[in-house]
Amino acid sequence: MTENINQNPEQIARDKIDEMLREAGWLVQSKKKVDLSANKGIAVREYQTDVGPADYVLFVGRKPVGIIEAKREDEGHRLTVVEEQSSNYANAKLKYLNNDPLPFVYESTGTITRFTDYRDPKPRGRNVFSFHKPETIAEWLKKEKSLRERLLSIPALDETGLRPAQIVAVNNLEHSFKKNRPKALIQMATGAGKTFTAATFVYRLLKHADAKRILFLVDTKNLGEQAEQEFMTFQPNDDNRKFTELYNVQRLSSSYIASDSQVCISTIQRLYSILKGEELDESAELENPNENSWLQNKMSKNKAVPVEYTPKVPIEQFDFIVIDEAHRSIYNLWKQVLDYFDAFLIGLTATPDKRTFGFFNENVVSQYTYEESVTDGVNVPYDVYTIETDISQNGAMIESGWFVDRRDKLTRKKRWQQEDEDTDYKRNDLDKKVVNPSQIRNIIREYKKALKTTIYPNRIDENGEYEVPKTLVFAKTDSHADDIIKIIREEFDEGNDFCKKVTYKIEEDPKSVLNRFRNSYYPRIAVTVDMIATGTDVKPLEVLLFMRDVKSINYFEQMKGRGTRTINSDSLQLVSKTAKTKTHFVIVDAVGATKSKKTDSRPLERKKSVPMKDLLGAICYGHVDEDLFLSLANRLIRLEKQITEKEKDRLLEFSGGKNLKQITKELITAFDQDEIETKAQIEIDKIPVQDQTPALIDDAKKKAQEQLILEASKTFNGELNGYLDNVLSHPLKIGY
Repeated sequence: MTENINQNPEQIARDKIDEMLREAGWLVQSKKKVDLSANKGIAVREYQTDVGPADYVLFVGRKPVGIIEAKREDEGHRLTVVEEQSSNYANAKLKYLNNDPLPFVYESTGTITRFTDYRDPKPRGRNVFSFHKPETIAEWLKKEKSLRERLLSIPALDETGLRPAQIVAVNNLEHSFKKNRPKALIQMATGAGKTFTAATFVYRLLKHADAKRILFLVDTKNLGEQAEQEFMTFQPNDDNRKFTELYNVQRLSSSYIASDSQVCISTIQRLYSILKGEELDESAELENPNENSWLQNKMSKNKAVPVEYTPKVPIEQFDFIVIDEAHRSIYNLWKQVLDYFDAFLIGLTATPDKRTFGFFNENVVSQYTYEESVTDGVNVPYDVYTIETDISQNGAMIESGWFVDRRDKLTRKKRWQQEDEDTDYKRNDLDKKVVNPSQIRNIIREYKKALKTTIYPNRIDENGEYEVPKTLVFAKTDSHADDIIKIIREEFDEGNDFCKKVTYKIEEDPKSVLNRFRNSYYPRIAVTVDMIATGTDVKPLEVLLFMRDVKSINYFEQMKGRGTRTINSDSLQLVSKTAKTKTHFVIVDAVGATKSKKTDSRPLERKKSVPMKDLLGAICYGHVDEDLFLSLANRLIRLEKQITEKEKDRLLEFSGGKNLKQITKELITAFDQDEIETKAQIEIDKIPVQDQTPALIDDAKKKAQEQLILEASKTFNGELNGYLDNVLSHPLKIGY
């Protein structure tokens, strides 16, 4: 639309509003040429009311339904101020009509538009990209209650089959909906069941809140396929049918969105292309664009091009948008896709950062950390083994061994207030350590040696051969992966089946290779770049070998998450015959990633050389040391996965009725800064604000930690320690 420089600001705004209305399917008419039968939706300019002329009155099916208050563009910041004025028009009597108050009210400059549905329990205006279609308003009016009112009537959650963290997430999210909070963030450790949690609340929104359509948004095709599988297998507690028998689930593979789909699964790349009216190169969906420099360059060309209103995908297309891996799908090019839709936004992530925290208006409805998931037995802990190489005139030098990392003392909330650092983490020397075949060979040789002597030394099969644990190698590029595979096969003296590449650029079907890696004996080692770096379950995995750098702290955490999955002993032994049980996994770091990055989760083991008996004795006699407490917690977490139910019951007799999970949680909590601050705050709140000095607050934290330490340590006594030591002396329970 071309603007006339002679037009006044009011007329420019009206022209923009007219165009927006037409795009959304409204017919704009002047009050002198009214024909309410000319279209489903009619917008009449300057319609007379008993409090003066309204800028626009909206009619649907010949009946008045709403008004638009138009303002100049330079008054965009004042739209909330004019809500009372627009409300007066909505409550006024229209000329010729004895109408009820009109429920749908807009204020708009043609650039900024706000909308209030006065049918809501506590009507609250919100910014919208454009106007809703008249057909949509007709559908809304057919229902007795608005969506936000229907949310108030969602029944109590049936907690059967849900983990405690999932129960908290669903309940708190629904409470957030009832408060009409437009954005909410669920922080849940990788492997703790985020997608299952999402399927649970999506089902409840469709059934109990009568949501029309919900979008599940991902950033790779692989994650979309996994989400589709989760919905296909999900069965609600209150129905014998599967989710997909009750509701239509569509994973978008083109620009077509079926009118009867109730759950849409799409990559954000595809949705952006749909809004732009462009065809999508399928390669753009294969890898996470935030970690692929080629894709970043390709997509960055579009950064300056904003999305525009798309009639076939109106702003009300989705009532709710679930954003998987939300920490990387809410910025730059992608943010405008989320801003386009008039929908509740629910973020799912294991690794929120400052930007994620801010985008979701600091509305974190549930927090479930990796440490919590480990103490609950949902995930397994990990150790770090480093392999360091240097190129010199004398050839390659190898240093290797267990790496002990130290915990960041910041609380989670403070970490979320800080910059992510992801754009800064790209050390020049990282790639130099693993780019040439000689260095790759040195690393693989050292890994093979360390496996047998240190990492998993007792994996000898019935033929006296060493069985390599399921290992995932992260390579820098596809060609780098090819070099690694060739050298692994040579150094382990194995054939093609032993080590396979799992990327989208292989001749074999990558899904088939991945399924064999997950469910069959071969391959023992898989090499990937990005395809299974995030969101893919390979439960038998016991080793992650890093031979590539990582740009983002969050992405590094996601990659670590591939190893955290638990698996029962029988299932593990189907693919790894010599493995007794999965008690932990090992990160083998050949690029210095664990040393360079301040990750949100840390290895718990700090005292590898100290026998279990000595750890128990030290705590029993009152020794207080973080490394001691966390190392003991780590040993007990692993033990809990090995002992029998009879042994667990016997243990309760010596522990004051506490099981190993409770004991472990207390050991970790004693040095958890978030828990210390929460406990201290209870006492601080009892003191008048004017008396709350920094010294007093520090003292409250100190006393809170002392109480937590006492609670954790008083469990241990001579009888319990003796029993644990006796249990560990069993020949199957080794490595402690």
